[in-house]
Amino acid sequence: MIQPGDIAPDFEGISTRGSGFRLSSLPSGPVILYFYPRAGSLGCTYESIGFAKAFPALHERGVSIVGVSVDSLSDQRKFLETCSLPFPLVADSDQAIARRFGVLGAFGHSRRVTFLLDESRRVLQVVDSIRPGVHVTAARRTFLGPPAGPALPPTENRRSEREPGPSP
Repeated sequence: MIQPGDIAPDFEGISTRGSGFRLSSLPSGPVILYFYPRAGSLGCTYESIGFAKAFPALHERGVSIVGVSVDSLSDQRKFLETCSLPFPLVADSDQAIARRFGVLGAFGHSRRVTFLLDESRRVLQVVDSIRPGVHVTAARRTFLGPPAGPALPPTENRRSEREPGPSP
């Protein structure tokens, strides 16, 4: 598998935008390249919608997002429309891209792995987890910094749901 410090290999695929896609054709800037097991599955939907919600802030910082799975182009298009994704998905039907990045799983699907790339396409971080939220959180922290807002006060200042609050 591609590791932090490696240059992500360029690849070609078919995009949901109706044309060929090359990683090198993206505008200069950082890239979130996420592989997911199956278009339309619960975890992949959760992850993709998480990236879509973060997209405006990431796009403002010049970060591109690309999703890749071994699903067919028609399944990818349906998934893109269902989730209202503002970024392209790439159909890797022959599994060549997943193999090149070392993320092809045991059953012929991509594993859930995200590569966070800098503007020179060098891998900053690899997120390899079945938990979809971990990928979105790592991308947000890397490219947007820690969450905004004040830190939560120590636990003695927070009420538990089981503790009754003061009466009005």
